[in-house]
Amino acid sequence: MEFKHLCLVRFKDGVVVDDIIQELSKLAAELDMIKFFGWGKDVLNQDALTQGFTHVFSLCFDSAEDLAAYMGHEKHGAFAATFMAALDKVIVMDFPFVVAKPAPQPEA
Repeated sequence: MEFKHLCLVRFKDGVVVDDIIQELSKLAAELDMIKFFGWGKDVLNQDALTQGFTHVFSLCFDSAEDLAAYMGHEKHGAFAATFMAALDKVIVMDFPFVVAKPAPQPEA
């Protein structure tokens, strides 16, 4: 079963978010246990719902063991220190991902 590592964040003022995204993209490219990396930025600015969180980062792994290997990897540790120093607030969730409606398959 797929496992997700999801981070909702609000960056500190003055942080160059593009630099953080570039570093995380590089990390994802270097570590084979990461099967998918994606991110997004809130565009509707519904403060009552977002509670100030502006960005979401999602990493996908084939198993809980791969997620644990990522969390314990020295490159993750080095990046995490930089990432956490740039954050004002963060919510992190790690969970098995249940697909309720699969993406449509392209017609042959």
